[in-house]
This record gives sequence, C-alpha cells and structure tokens, in this order.
Amino acid sequence: MSARESAATIRAWFGERLPQEWTATAAPEVTVDREEITVVLTLPAPETTSSGETPEPGSPEEAGGEAERAAAVAGRISRFREETRERRIAIAREAEHRFRRKVAWGVICDDRRELFTHLAVPVMTRLRQSERQVLDTLVDAGVARSRAHALAWCVRLVGENAESWLADLRNAMAEVERVREAGP
Repeated sequence: MSARESAATIRAWFGERLPQEWTATAAPEVTVDREEITVVLTLPAPETTSSGETPEPGSPEEAGGEAERAAAVAGRISRFREETRERRIAIAREAEHRFRRKVAWGVICDDRRELFTHLAVPVMTRLRQSERQVLDTLVDAGVARSRAHALAWCVRLVGENAESWLADLRNAMAEVERVREAGP
C-alpha cells in the first residue's frame, strides 16, 4: 500500500469510525505522516449573550464581547475534551493498532484551533556552520530556547510562508505516484 493510499484509507476509516455527533458541523480534518495521525474536529461556535447591537469598533463594549466570546470558546473546547476523553482514547487505540501510528486529537471552534495531544518527533539533520549560526542567532536573540526549538520555528515559518508552493509540490508528488501505479 502506497503512502498516498494509506493516508486516504486512514481518512476514510476515521470518517466512518467517528461518532456522528462529532462530525455534524464539518468533516474531520485528518492529517497523516509516518509517525502520527492528527484528527481535528470542528465544534460549533458558542452563542454568547449580548444585547444584539453591534458595538463601535475599539469601544469597551466590543472588547468585553470579544472576551466573553473567547471565554465561551475556551469553555466549549474544555467541555468537549473532558466529555469525549474515554471515547477518543478507545478510538485512538483501535487506530494505533490498525495503522501502527500514534493518534493526536484537536478541535477548531470559532477561530481557535487547539491540539490536545501530539508528538514531538526527533529528526536527525546535518547542518553546516552558516546554518548553525542562524539557529544560534535565534537562540541568542531569545526567539528560541534551543537549536531544536529554533529549527522547529524555522520549519513552521517556511510552512506558513510557502503553503502554496508546498501544496503544488504535494500535488506533483501525487501525480508521480499515479503515473507510477499506471506504469508497467
């Protein structure tokens, strides 16, 4: 089974295995790599109590409404995490046995994305002095706690700024896989 087929199989399995009430708002976002499967569920945004009037931008009422909404979102996420813990663990054990990867969980609610559990996998790399100096500068400037943290920061930054390029690359890899499978 190819890596691409494996990811599709895993997504399909989770799509059917998760309780319907967890996927009523949106289909789960299932991300797969060699070590981990991350399942992110979408929770409905909470309704907050307000006067119904739109406050002036920058007013104290607007700030209070935003704080109320943020607290309601945090509460909804916390409640979901606690109420679903045992079911999530059971599903994760099933998936880990079946797919031989760890399972991480998270949610999106309103504009907040929160991962409950996820792996931090060590990666070996060889860096030349100029590359190590970049990492050391980030550490010395207080941007990162260590070279490992600085490297993770750099990878995250590249991912954010090169998302369209990475998407094109992933599409090209999928096309290569399709051509390989169709070949002799």
